[in-house]
Amino acid sequence: MNLSARPATQASATRARRPDTGLRRAAWLGAGLLLAAAGLAVFSLTVGSTGVEPMAQVWVHLGAPLGGLLGTHSGLPAGGMDLSAGADATMAAQIVWDIRAPRTLGAFLAGALLGLAGAVAQGLFRNPLADPFLLGSASGATLGVAAALSLLGISPMATGWVARAGLTGAAFVGAVLSVLLTLLLARGVQHTLRLLLAGVVVGVVLGALSSLVTLLSPDILQAMQGFMLGSTAFVGWAAVAVMAAVWLPCLAVGLAFSRVLDGLSLGESTAASLGLPLGALRVALVGVLALATGTAVAQTGLIAFVGLAAPHLVRSAVKTTHARLLALSSLMGGVLLLLADTLARGVMAPQELPVGVLTAVLGGGYLLWLMHRRVG
Repeated sequence: MNLSARPATQASATRARRPDTGLRRAAWLGAGLLLAAAGLAVFSLTVGSTGVEPMAQVWVHLGAPLGGLLGTHSGLPAGGMDLSAGADATMAAQIVWDIRAPRTLGAFLAGALLGLAGAVAQGLFRNPLADPFLLGSASGATLGVAAALSLLGISPMATGWVARAGLTGAAFVGAVLSVLLTLLLARGVQHTLRLLLAGVVVGVVLGALSSLVTLLSPDILQAMQGFMLGSTAFVGWAAVAVMAAVWLPCLAVGLAFSRVLDGLSLGESTAASLGLPLGALRVALVGVLALATGTAVAQTGLIAFVGLAAPHLVRSAVKTTHARLLALSSLMGGVLLLLADTLARGVMAPQELPVGVLTAVLGGGYLLWLMHRRVG
């Protein structure tokens, strides 16, 4: 009796330790991603049009506004320098604070939005190849931005709150309308295959309409070209605030409804047996997907493969529930886009690669390697 009970006891103890092991791995991965994001953010501040600047010089530029304030109150020249040196230091500090710092934070936030949207899409459709642009939201956001540029004359280089909110609103409306059109064609969210096919059709049609708007308004052609290639060059503090204001509630809603994704991963019948209102919760998750994608696309343009690769990388590192997967995928997406943006600025300095092109090349190479490994 005792001998037969001992293996069962050991097995139950092993099963009880597995959640703790997964939690520890997820915590270590999250801590590693936060440290990587912090390190990349600091290094990104040193990368400019002239290449990589010394870290000590960048720290001096970061402290210049505070030094100027203290110098003014103490009766000394701003920063304790002569006028010509003070002017150069002021300009360098403005470059770091007004260009590099918001661009660094904006790249991380845009990647976090895309990583979150990708994890939601893959869990919602139970498809590891699903990405944030699956339901035509990218094409809808592109059409919304093209219409705003053509009809309202809003420039993507604008840094004001009204202009940024206008572009974000246009992109979000376009993304939501495209998702609603996809849901209408698919007759709801019950049939996954029909929903995917409807998303493909809507994406193609809205992409054609975006091209038509660009053709009818040739003055927006250059702006739309930059938008299609993807770039963080025009992200300012207003855009950072908008993305942060969207990312936090989207992440909170995704975490609150993560049980739906866990249930759907076990099948439709299992999820329904848990007593979850699948219809309403699916609509809420689709709203998170549309809002996160539309906001990121509005501020940085079309950036491919971040939302697709981030959940894959997290799953390859740790097996966990969707609650942790959403948070970790969001952090992973931020780290990936921040890394890609830093490389895009520094590889060919003073020239700059569009970050969307770089993520497409790196993401495509990663997927080819993953496919080759699985086939082998």
